[in-house]
Amino acid sequence: MSESLFSLNGKVAVVTGALGLIGREHCKALAEAGAHVVVADLDDRSCRLFAAELSPESVGIAVNITDKESVIRLKDKTLDTFGRIDILVNNAAINDQFENPKTTADLSRFENYPVDLFRKSLDVNVTGTFLCSQILGTEMAKQGKGSIINIASTYGMNGPDQSIYVRPDDSQPFFKPPAYTASKGAVIAFTRFLSAYWGKSGVRVNTLTPGGVENGQDEYFIGNYSKKTQLGRMASPTDYRGAIVFLASDASSYMTGANLVVDGGWTAW
Repeated sequence: MSESLFSLNGKVAVVTGALGLIGREHCKALAEAGAHVVVADLDDRSCRLFAAELSPESVGIAVNITDKESVIRLKDKTLDTFGRIDILVNNAAINDQFENPKTTADLSRFENYPVDLFRKSLDVNVTGTFLCSQILGTEMAKQGKGSIINIASTYGMNGPDQSIYVRPDDSQPFFKPPAYTASKGAVIAFTRFLSAYWGKSGVRVNTLTPGGVENGQDEYFIGNYSKKTQLGRMASPTDYRGAIVFLASDASSYMTGANLVVDGGWTAW
């Protein structure tokens, strides 16, 4: 198979949530494939510093994906710099963070889960994906070609197994809250809407569903999670590089409205 199928030479790729654990790897993979990467996250200086590490052709632009005007500025700056947008990776998302560990177990239970946290997750994970797709994706539709990649989660497909959060002493410090599952499920559904809407405009829209990434979690959790996967381990941050380049490139030119699941077999049992 020709390597040119996976080449992104000269393509312009915008990655939101680019400074996160997986976001950085998305950026690296796209840059190594030849793309001009727009590193988009909340902190402008950090975006610019990381972009400078990627390649001379990459740029960093601060964005708040829940703010329409901020996303418009991201689009305008990208077009001013490169003249086009070819790839959008909607990677920005939030997971609930509870300030007081002593109350986390209680507040993360569905019965007590605060509605303001639910709304915040929907605003970032769903509304943010909508705004970036609407504002940046419209430019792709105008040019007649593009690839939008929405990052979901296995928890958007399956309900969380709360037992993996149980400690060896049978205590449970945390319950996976409802907002993440609800919002990531919405991202998968939104992908199908958008692929159907923009198919005739030459814009492909797909979901990448990753599994959990090992990142310094407690040993008991890593063990519990790993037992749930067919490969017997959590993902490393680099495990999604191939998938992101595939979805961004012409190697997936006949693929749209799909959900590419890369989870070590978590959802395949």
